[in-house]
Amino acid sequence: MSTLPGPPSPRTSFHIVLAMLAMTAIPAALTLHTARVAPAVDFHANPNPTPYGYTISLLLFLIPIAVIALWFLPRERVRVSRQAFVLTIALLFPVGALMDFFFANTFFTFLNPAATLGIRAPALHGGVPVEEYLFYLTGFLADLLLYIWFDAYWLAAYSTPNDSAHRIHFDRLFCLHTPSLLWGLSLIAAAIAWRRLFVPEPGFPGYFLFLVLTAVIPSAALLPTALPVINWRALSLTLFFILLTSLLWEATLGVPYRWWGFQPNRMIGLTITAWSDLPIEEICVWITVTYATVIVYETLRRWKASGRTARDAFMGSSTPAPKKV
Repeated sequence: MSTLPGPPSPRTSFHIVLAMLAMTAIPAALTLHTARVAPAVDFHANPNPTPYGYTISLLLFLIPIAVIALWFLPRERVRVSRQAFVLTIALLFPVGALMDFFFANTFFTFLNPAATLGIRAPALHGGVPVEEYLFYLTGFLADLLLYIWFDAYWLAAYSTPNDSAHRIHFDRLFCLHTPSLLWGLSLIAAAIAWRRLFVPEPGFPGYFLFLVLTAVIPSAALLPTALPVINWRALSLTLFFILLTSLLWEATLGVPYRWWGFQPNRMIGLTITAWSDLPIEEICVWITVTYATVIVYETLRRWKASGRTARDAFMGSSTPAPKKV
């Protein structure tokens, strides 16, 4: 009598998600590489081709947020760790906000103000459209709510319950994951090397450096403890949903219609011609966002489920074990 194979280990599930991403990305990259001419929008014939386009496009995040938060989750009476949810957004949204404030005008350009409300939000070197801050806030909310919905309902069979021993029992949550740290350093070194060796114009890939650091820091500090409780099927579906939405946004709308653009001297120098010379960094941004969001959220869920204090949960008990008599 044959038996069905058991579910893959968390490490194997992690590798499967990477393989799924690769089997989609590699043929797509090879196909896109065949394009030698970038599409162009004639701004001389029509100087305002997308009135309020950037503003209205935020519905790509706002509608999923509203549907999941106000319909899907209440209708199915899905229990959400509210403290973990709020803390995750409170920790991650400031990362996007700080990038906007300190680096938006260093990394990006905003050449089509007619696509926005025209309200300038604070930022160094001249401010940015207020839509930029809303973009990151709604992006993190949509990303996290999608994962929660898939994890708690659509793919709940693969979720780790809040009262599971795998979630509650741990030594400490902060645990250095050396491979993540080495991968991050290797990616940064490769980006700098590519820029210096293959791009004739001077510059430094600061945007890619920022993306890697914001993904590597949670991974290097938290991945070992988040790994056993992440719903990898939910993460993969969230990742592809967000990636598809972001590519529609970037390649079809944002970049061709100049809702935003990029400072070439702050990029690696690898662009996708068929997508209006979209920098390769923009393919990475929502992959790193989803990855970091889920790691942070699941770590915070473990902390809240354990009932331990923050110091004890993250750093381990400082109370010495009793000596044997």
